[in-house]
Amino acid sequence: MKNRDQKGLINMNHLKPQKIASNVLVALSYIFITGLSHAGDIDIPYTKFVLDNGLRVIVHEDHKAPIVAVNVWYHVGSKNENPGRTGFAHLFEHLMFNGSENHNDDYFFPLERVGATDMNGTTNEDRTNYFQNVPGNAVDLALWMESDRMGYLLGVVD
Repeated sequence: MKNRDQKGLINMNHLKPQKIASNVLVALSYIFITGLSHAGDIDIPYTKFVLDNGLRVIVHEDHKAPIVAVNVWYHVGSKNENPGRTGFAHLFEHLMFNGSENHNDDYFFPLERVGATDMNGTTNEDRTNYFQNVPGNAVDLALWMESDRMGYLLGVVD
């Protein structure tokens, strides 16, 4: 067979890099375009409400697994920094894992004890977020830890 090696596998050595790149680009374009056409078909039910303190809450319930994904997003990031004085959003993201006035230890320890996974945070231009997956029976602890780190960090930083 033409363009096959001794094992019958397709030999791609004869293809030019431009041809490969062109084919890959066409395939990716097709995937992207067809993906976009189906993106509107996704219907994930959720409940959205605002707490008295202004915190917007979005809840999606899926009881297939006994875990809760807790994600807290703040509308603050590097865009809020002044030229020549950058890196503070990322610095504070890291400081948020170092305890609080009420919890004088590593942020992860209580959550690890109850089986939390995927605990981390990220900073971007327009947001800083913190997240963890916890067993369903530990959601109160995760929410308390998030509230505590936001409300009582500064006493530790002093």
